[in-house]
Amino acid sequence: MAVFIAERPPAAAGTTTEPARPAAVPPLASASPAAPSPAAATRVVAQRVATPAQPAASRTPPASSRRRASGRRFVLDLALVMVALVAIWWSVVLVLAPEPFLLPGPDRVVLALIRRWGDLWPNALVTLTEILFGLVTGILAGVATALFMGYVPAASRVVTPFVVVLQSMPVFAIAPVLVLWFGFGLASKIVMATVIIFFPVASAFHDGIERTDPGLLDLARLYGAGRARTLALIQVPAALPALVTGLRMAAAVAPIGAIVGEWVGASSGLGLIMMHANARMQTDVMFAALALVVAMAVVLRLAADLLADRLLPWLDETDR
Repeated sequence: MAVFIAERPPAAAGTTTEPARPAAVPPLASASPAAPSPAAATRVVAQRVATPAQPAASRTPPASSRRRASGRRFVLDLALVMVALVAIWWSVVLVLAPEPFLLPGPDRVVLALIRRWGDLWPNALVTLTEILFGLVTGILAGVATALFMGYVPAASRVVTPFVVVLQSMPVFAIAPVLVLWFGFGLASKIVMATVIIFFPVASAFHDGIERTDPGLLDLARLYGAGRARTLALIQVPAALPALVTGLRMAAAVAPIGAIVGEWVGASSGLGLIMMHANARMQTDVMFAALALVVAMAVVLRLAADLLADRLLPWLDETDR
């Protein structure tokens, strides 16, 4: 029996039996952009710090509307609290009937405010001038100190204990010394207000600088940002909410420095009016002057809220 073994036909010249390999694909052009410069990268990080991403679709009203609603609620709550305090005050006067020189009723205070308006208003302007000058100098000094401690971290170890020691000193104890140094005019009251306003601003702003997100600082360091650029573009925008908190606290305590300075020694001002009225047992006049001081503090607080809206338009009221 003949056996036939099929043989593979020989391959033709120029051909091959190996499976065809795919044609070589030319390398694609690199899609990754060139690495950004350190300055550009730092600017991008700073923009992300200053303007956080907003949700694409949300039924929540915009931040501006929420801020206006929050401001209206604050004014309404303040008005309700004032009405409640006056109601309690008047009730105590009607029930206990104290002597007017001990506790005058709200009606007597309003009459004293109207009767002595010609005397109270010029002195209120003097006190308001002292408060505003002290507010400006105290804020500038506090911000400058916080920036210096943020730029030179080693200096904070020396400046912070110094600030704590000064803050622990009673203002009433150093007031006579300041009057002795700066005289009975506006200078001593402005310095007193500056001392009181300086501490909340410096402490709050420096704390905000120190609490910057470490990830952002590492990113800035990775891109080679310098110390000044990192402070200006990342740490300061991140610390603005803390600065606003310090400004609100400063606005509330600003009248204290001016009034204490006028109590120690002054030729005009609401503090002087209150001291003279107290010595003459004109308690209604003293309460009228005190009502003007409270009105100044409330107006300053509302101004601080308005400034916060300008500085931090992207944050909600609950985030500050």
